[in-house]
Amino acid sequence: MRTYHCFWLLFWAGQPHQSFLTPLSKRTSGFPEKEKVLVLSGNSRQDLHRSKRSWMWNQFFLLEEYTGTDYQYVGKLHSDQDKGDGSLKYILSGDGAGDLFIINENTGDIQATKRLDREEKPVYILRAQAINRRTGRPVEPESEFIIKIHDINDNEPMFTKDVYNASIPEMSDVGTFVVQVTATDADDPTYGNSAKVVYSILQGQPYFSVESETGIIKTALLNMDRENREQYQVVIQAKDMGGQMGGLSGTTTVNITLTDVNDNPPRFPQSTYQFRAPESTPLDSPVGRIKANDADVDENAEIEYSITEGDGYDMFGITTDKDTQEGIITVKKALDFENKNLYILKVEATNIHVDPRFLYLGPFKDSATVRIQVEDVDEPPMFSRPAYIMEVKEDVPLNSVIGTVTAQDPDAAKNPVKYSVDRHTDMDRVFNINSGNGSIFTSKPLDRETLLWHNITVIAAEINNPKQSSRVPVFIKVLDVNDNAPEFAMFYETFVCENAKAEQLIQTLSAVDKDDSYNGHQFSFSLAPEAASSSNFTLQDNKDNTAGIFTRKTRYNRHETSTYFLPVVISDNDYPIQSSTETVTIRVCACDHRGKMLSCNAEALIHPTGLSTGALIAILLCIIILLVTVVLFAALRRQRKKEPLIISKEDIRDNIVSYNDEGGGEEDTQAFDIGTLRNPEAIDDNKLRRDIVPETLFMPRRTAAARDNTDVRDFINQRLKENDTDPTAPPYDSLATYAYEGNGSVAESLSSLESVTTDGDQDYDYLSDWGPRFKKLADMYGSMDSDKDS
Repeated sequence: MRTYHCFWLLFWAGQPHQSFLTPLSKRTSGFPEKEKVLVLSGNSRQDLHRSKRSWMWNQFFLLEEYTGTDYQYVGKLHSDQDKGDGSLKYILSGDGAGDLFIINENTGDIQATKRLDREEKPVYILRAQAINRRTGRPVEPESEFIIKIHDINDNEPMFTKDVYNASIPEMSDVGTFVVQVTATDADDPTYGNSAKVVYSILQGQPYFSVESETGIIKTALLNMDRENREQYQVVIQAKDMGGQMGGLSGTTTVNITLTDVNDNPPRFPQSTYQFRAPESTPLDSPVGRIKANDADVDENAEIEYSITEGDGYDMFGITTDKDTQEGIITVKKALDFENKNLYILKVEATNIHVDPRFLYLGPFKDSATVRIQVEDVDEPPMFSRPAYIMEVKEDVPLNSVIGTVTAQDPDAAKNPVKYSVDRHTDMDRVFNINSGNGSIFTSKPLDRETLLWHNITVIAAEINNPKQSSRVPVFIKVLDVNDNAPEFAMFYETFVCENAKAEQLIQTLSAVDKDDSYNGHQFSFSLAPEAASSSNFTLQDNKDNTAGIFTRKTRYNRHETSTYFLPVVISDNDYPIQSSTETVTIRVCACDHRGKMLSCNAEALIHPTGLSTGALIAILLCIIILLVTVVLFAALRRQRKKEPLIISKEDIRDNIVSYNDEGGGEEDTQAFDIGTLRNPEAIDDNKLRRDIVPETLFMPRRTAAARDNTDVRDFINQRLKENDTDPTAPPYDSLATYAYEGNGSVAESLSSLESVTTDGDQDYDYLSDWGPRFKKLADMYGSMDSDKDS
């Protein structure tokens, strides 16, 4: 027989915070007055489960946020095998066992060691068991139970955003949705009212309201105008416990912006505007700006300006500056103070984007009057036409008037005007103009065939103020007259075969004429009178501006006459008739039976194997080049064999006659005149050189004396130039004149011979060490030192 042991789980109600056992299907607001004893055994789940009431006695509650100083008592474990002799040991495992929850292994009492927070963990699942202390074997099966943390209201509602931003159009109806705010409460929503949140408005009335349960904010005031106030700050409160006393609360801020709608028409700040414009104002230039104010913004404030009426409707235009929304009045036609000096316009400003909902407020446009005063300025002369076209015949005599230009001062003063031709447009000065009346006349002959059109510019300037000037183009067309005779279209050189037959066509002629013909050219061809009767050829006019040359006889002999020159007279039919005589060259050639030319040279028959003219010229050029090469080669060889001017060192003519001769000092003047070195101005140009005997005597050239204080370089350059250009100079240099040291030096002499004049002592004892040759000097200077010491 199987024996069933029971395991008791006891929960004691402690004070002031009790833990208790209760079924899930029934919640009580109080605590049980008696302790509940639960006996669990191997089949305890079936014994204690009542399917009809669905009670679960293994679920327990524990208050959160315990503030006592002692451990919070949870319950007691007890087994029916426990005899009280200490042989059993109670153990606890599961969530928080040993740390958060501890058990007295002897008595089975369970306690919570720490302060619990339902929002951190609402449920703990634990397992309890009783084991034999001596054997370590369980005496009861392991039982599982649940501890649920009982919630208290310890969390205030929290909004999902610290700050909300929303916007609605201005002038919205009452009850228009703005934004919905949401607050959450971390407390248990299934227990009491700890998590039941109610919304209310703390700031923002009477403009806005909030629904207490949903947090939806709506407009509460009609016709809120953005132009009066654009920004609103609303403070919303969320309070738990259903808004009752003692509930916790949180707040959030909602920034609400009213967006613009087109509910304001444009308005001009003044009814009349006045502007001034000089009559010289260029087209499309601005005259002034006007602006209509619109309290709206962005596209609702966009304005379009237009000129609706006025006497300057076609003289001025108006456009809108997109950046500033100003109306810019511009000039459409040229202004003339003398013609009209005041214009009155009516300008209208209209909104581009109109909202039909606000048409009841009135028309969204406004108008203003604009007065424009035209100011007089000193204007340049004005020509009667923008351009002039004139025609003149090319044979017109010089100084003939071909046309007249007219310009007047448009100002009231009517200042006189003078005319001139811009010479940059008439560089050849073909035309001139009368400065007083503007008549243009020719100053050089014209030639249509050279230049058909002349494009010049005439300048008209005020006499009193020449800076006021204007220009006009004048196009002059040169008309043609028949002043050019017709001529051949090309140079005609043809041939006739020796075996030609009579009346055979050998060449067709055509002509051209530089002149222009309105009805087309008509040329006539004929032989010159001197060739008409004696010519071997005839000419036939084809009446189509061409003519043909025909043979008159049957055979021609090139040995008798190799070339014929046929004069042809060409005439036109214009007035006056122009004619010219052109020459056709006809060569007599040998031809085959088909009329193909074989040779036109008479010598070709006599020397059939001879060379052509081109070949002979080439051969002649080669011979000339060869001769020139030979002559150059011979000249070079001859120059190389020519003996040099200086044969040996003994022939070098220098100032020093002999290198091993010390010379006779200043008295030796046989080689050169020492005076020349000291004073080049005292040189005797007529004195011949005495170191050599010239082969041929020439009259020496007289050279200019050197200036005082002449620099040595200038002196040498002067002498060098004179000798280079002197035909009587020998082919060697005379060093006598180049040894000139100059007239003096600022540093004076650097010779040690003058050192005796200085105050410093000189020691000449070293002269005794130089040998017997310097003994005399050593005695002289040594004695001088002795005398000085004494």
